Amino acid sequence: MSTIRRQSIISTLLIYTGFVFGAINTYLFTQHELFTNSFTLEQYGLTRAFIVTGHFLYGFASFGLAPVIYKFFPYYRDNLKGKANDLLSIALVLALVGFILTTIAGVIFEPLIVRKFSAKSPLLVQYYLWIFPFLFFYLFFSILEAYAWSLRKTILPNFLKEAGFRISTTLLIILFLAGGIYFPLFIKLFSFLYAFSFFVLLIYLVRLKEFNFTLSISKVTKKFWRKMGTLMLFVYAGMIINVTASSIDSFTIASYVPEALTYLAVYDFSTYICSLVQAPQRSIISISTPVLSQAWKDKDFRTLRKVYSRSSINLLMVALFIFLLIWLNYDYAIEIFGLNPTLKAGKMVVLLLSLKFIIDMGTGVNAQIIGTSTFWRFEFMSGVILLLLAIPLNIILVKRFHIEGAAWSSLIAYTVYNIVRLWFLWWKFKMQPFTVNTFYVIVHALACYAICYIAFRSLNDFGGMVLRSAVFVVLFAVTAYYFKLSPDIDPVIRSVRKKLRI
Repeated sequence: MSTIRRQSIISTLLIYTGFVFGAINTYLFTQHELFTNSFTLEQYGLTRAFIVTGHFLYGFASFGLAPVIYKFFPYYRDNLKGKANDLLSIALVLALVGFILTTIAGVIFEPLIVRKFSAKSPLLVQYYLWIFPFLFFYLFFSILEAYAWSLRKTILPNFLKEAGFRISTTLLIILFLAGGIYFPLFIKLFSFLYAFSFFVLLIYLVRLKEFNFTLSISKVTKKFWRKMGTLMLFVYAGMIINVTASSIDSFTIASYVPEALTYLAVYDFSTYICSLVQAPQRSIISISTPVLSQAWKDKDFRTLRKVYSRSSINLLMVALFIFLLIWLNYDYAIEIFGLNPTLKAGKMVVLLLSLKFIIDMGTGVNAQIIGTSTFWRFEFMSGVILLLLAIPLNIILVKRFHIEGAAWSSLIAYTVYNIVRLWFLWWKFKMQPFTVNTFYVIVHALACYAICYIAFRSLNDFGGMVLRSAVFVVLFAVTAYYFKLSPDIDPVIRSVRKKLRI
């Protein structure tokens, strides 16, 4: 657990570095007074549509390779040395095949895209083909990322994925705002931004002597290829289902909401705010996945239960802390920082999507435990349930309530999705992540919020926001430590004191 704890803290800090640049980017995209050469909300919405569509197409092009790497890497590592390990080579070749097939399909279906989105999202239609360079580098970066995670080299990949892309975006935005380029060139360069992260990670693996490309088929591949193929087939189907379920809200907004890209920008801004809540989950997943995979291989149920319980309590506490800190100041922040007032329409979206992330994080790494086990087929089945809920809910609720409807459908679908996975792990392994401290963490967080809200609700300027935030942070941290709400608090404090020689 100490390795997970240490790397999770470092990865989370690096991820939040990325979020700092993400906040800068969001500010620059939505600032309508400071710059004469500013972005329209429709142009901002197009960049979000690129990301959503790229991630959606990734589900088809990737063939479910990342989970296969996580699951079988321990067998390759224990039985093969150096260049004989062909796992990465197989993944890269299959990813190339997936990209080619997805691109061909994308070109064939371009007329359908034009008919579907030309009325409400004309910019998306205009620059549609530039999504494929974005997909190419995102896909191959993700393959290298999965391999690096399996090597337990998580810090740089997390930084590149979260911060590298956003820093590159910041530089590109500044170039546009300074008048160095016009929007057509901006969006074309934007489609190549993951190239930086891909090449840096490639060089890193080469320097570690872990980038082994071979066309020779190893004994491990010959032994496990049927199991790998079966896993890849189910994971691939499940990934398509999951990526469709997670992208359907944006596509539904683009299809049914008037001024679609403008409101997609509002929805994405709200999603970005909520992603601050989710950030620690990304680092926990990246660190815990190879540990869980090894634990399943060794039939180490003690480690599985420990990681499950600790991830639940820690992620729940952090999620509540970040959300309530945001919610304390949300009403004032848009006006104080001079952002486009249209963004206020996303307040309810922030609440609903944050609740979705809190529930997802509070249930721990249940998806990773199932996905790395021999019961990974159930992850596919739970994904089917998610999709069957997400599609009709989005269509019905978005038509009626617009972007708030998309947020409601996401909250409902993912809540049911997590309940199903919780039930499965309890039914099959008698594992569940909750303790009495789960209840205490929720009560503690709400109490800290209530105290700060009541004490400082009349202060609505920048100074009041800083004071309210500072008191909340100190109150939450001190009382969480005093009441020992998580078993990881003491080890972290001791580690910090040791580093600082306190």
